[in-house]
Amino acid sequence: MINFTINGQNVTALKGESILQAARKAGFYIPTMCYLEKTTPCASCRLCVVETDKTDGFILSCQTPPTEGLSVTIDSDRLKAERTNIMRLYDVNHPLECGVCDKSGACDLQNKTLEFGISAQHFSAKDQHRKIEHWGLINYDPSLCILCEKCVHVCNEIIGDDAIELQFGGYKSSVIPKNSDTLDCTFCGECIAVCPVGALVSSQFQYSANAWELSKIPATCVHCSAGCSLMYEVRHTSNSLGAKDKIYRVTNDFEHTTLCGAGRFGFDFSSEGSKDGEEFAKAIDAIKNADAIRFSSLITNEEAMILQTLKEKLGFKLYNEEARAYQNFMNAFGSISGKIGFGGSLDAIKQSDGIIVLGGRVSSDNPAVRYAMTTAARHNGAKVVYMHPMEDELLQNVVTQFVKYEVGTEEGVIAMLAKTLLETADLSEESRAYFDGLDEGYLCAESNVGDEEYARIAKTFARAKRKTLVIGSDVLTHKRSANIARLCAMIETYSEFAVVVVPTSVNTVGVSLICDLDTDNGGERVVGYNASGTYTIGSLGGVNLGLAPLNSQEGTFVSLNYQVLPTNVAVSYEGYTLNDLASSLGVVAENTIDYTAKLPKEKGFNGSVFDELGNFYSALGEDQRGYLLENRDVRADGKLEEIDDLPEFNGTVVYRCNPVNQFNGYTAQAQQLEKEAVLSGSAQFAAAAKISDGDKIRLEFPQSTQERIFKLDPVLKGTIALVPAYDVGFGGLNEQYRFEKVKIMRVGSES
Repeated sequence: MINFTINGQNVTALKGESILQAARKAGFYIPTMCYLEKTTPCASCRLCVVETDKTDGFILSCQTPPTEGLSVTIDSDRLKAERTNIMRLYDVNHPLECGVCDKSGACDLQNKTLEFGISAQHFSAKDQHRKIEHWGLINYDPSLCILCEKCVHVCNEIIGDDAIELQFGGYKSSVIPKNSDTLDCTFCGECIAVCPVGALVSSQFQYSANAWELSKIPATCVHCSAGCSLMYEVRHTSNSLGAKDKIYRVTNDFEHTTLCGAGRFGFDFSSEGSKDGEEFAKAIDAIKNADAIRFSSLITNEEAMILQTLKEKLGFKLYNEEARAYQNFMNAFGSISGKIGFGGSLDAIKQSDGIIVLGGRVSSDNPAVRYAMTTAARHNGAKVVYMHPMEDELLQNVVTQFVKYEVGTEEGVIAMLAKTLLETADLSEESRAYFDGLDEGYLCAESNVGDEEYARIAKTFARAKRKTLVIGSDVLTHKRSANIARLCAMIETYSEFAVVVVPTSVNTVGVSLICDLDTDNGGERVVGYNASGTYTIGSLGGVNLGLAPLNSQEGTFVSLNYQVLPTNVAVSYEGYTLNDLASSLGVVAENTIDYTAKLPKEKGFNGSVFDELGNFYSALGEDQRGYLLENRDVRADGKLEEIDDLPEFNGTVVYRCNPVNQFNGYTAQAQQLEKEAVLSGSAQFAAAAKISDGDKIRLEFPQSTQERIFKLDPVLKGTIALVPAYDVGFGGLNEQYRFEKVKIMRVGSES
């Protein structure tokens, strides 16, 4: 702890904190324009200058740590004059188009100009034409840019795209795409969020609404299991012309949170509803006579509770194979760890100096995990080991060791990894004998991961102090997932590694905790809720009875952090909800959120009513959303099983993997998100499958058939192709192991 003073008042700072950070925690205001809490200081605006008794002139508080006994002054006349002149320089020839600028009303330059009373211009410079750039979802106006570098820092340090840079040229300086003629990135839009002026804007939102016309609705993103915080910005209408409420954009508290492109641009999946009494009666009859209800994890905890209560009342089965796979994995994990959940989190990843990722393409499965890894690599110098059958170009900026294993051999790989990481652990004689008895020669040969790879991992992590093992969703549906889970739990229990398991969907965790799920053996009478069935209900389109989508519902989700997160209604829905159906079937509640307080306490829920749940971040970045589940104890009576024979995947193999910013039927509906649903493969795969770029092909899976266009991807390597699942309607990455042998038949060409 470091003790110093600000304006004569005693302040305490933690080692490593800057004067600015300590001042903010103590409630002092120091103006900034370029500072971002989640990145290293940009140090370009100079508004944060302060004076001290140990230095001559001004110093930048954003990047200067305090020393013991230091006396800091933050608001003298000299400082006010300095900051005022800085603002005058910022305002040189800045176009006075606030009336049409999308940032007007939420603009840092506008606010600071008023704060410092800049009513006349003391400086001038010869203006020049600056071409407006159109980069797809993002427009850039260099005439509005103040060169704060926030966008560059967040793209490099948090997202990991490293797609833009500052082109220096004095008064002609501007932001440009890095090593490309146009913007080549994942289009997360975080650069738009952090831009303090209107230089970087959403191309669709531009000139469509003013900031003060929009209401901010706090909510939780519905596209992956990270549970990212966002704001639906809605224009509410009340006139006689039939205009309806509309979501105009999504924003986030960019100082402390980050969104991917799906969260930011994939918001327009709301559907218009109406009440059809005749169809409602058919739905009631279908549920009464159903053998089972099959549902996806695009569902709130409250709706999951409704389904579980209906099951107990009516006796039907509940099918959700994706959530059941996660449920089984975590039950096996808990049989070793003695806990319901695991010890890691997204914050644990961010704070790590050593990370191992195994069994998942996290860059597209869960971008928040990628952002956390990037943060750890950039800020902590974290070593990142990525273990997977396929390289991932989006992780190349952070991965320090790529370990390629053969498809299907995850059990052998995790067993050898556990043996490596637990070499010096205090294990029981039985556990030590288990690892000593592994057939290392066989496991290494069949998985194609040699001893030297594991030795390198051991050396890499020998000095790491904060270590995280990230387990991707590939292994959740592996036929040996239970033993893989037990091996992962051994690593967390007996080493310094914290484990993070990445679920597939927004509420996979919640469903797995709330619902008693059955093995999906089909049935003659199955009602599908956003899933296939003989009678279907839901919000994904093509259903018999439409129900409210998730951006038209109140309720909660459980994120991969085991945090209960609230979401709110962005636009009203005039049709039915699942609660309406349940109430007609004798499971009565006035509102769906009446079930929030009834969520099972034995699974860690705390009985809070919905309206008690916070949904914001504090000024210092403290997460005030919902609450963390209590990690309850369970019986630790699990036993490690002998490693099964490792399978071989020969011939044409595809990997169910959605493209960046696509997750489910909701993102498939979103207008702004790219929807090229093709089979992507390397030239090597094309040669093995005897197909060419642009061919129309038929994929014959064991349980289904798809027709797609094949596209050569020069980045991909090897004989595994990527096939999307977000566009399959009631489908996903869900029920089967994500790698699958397929028969491929050419049926035509794109032309």
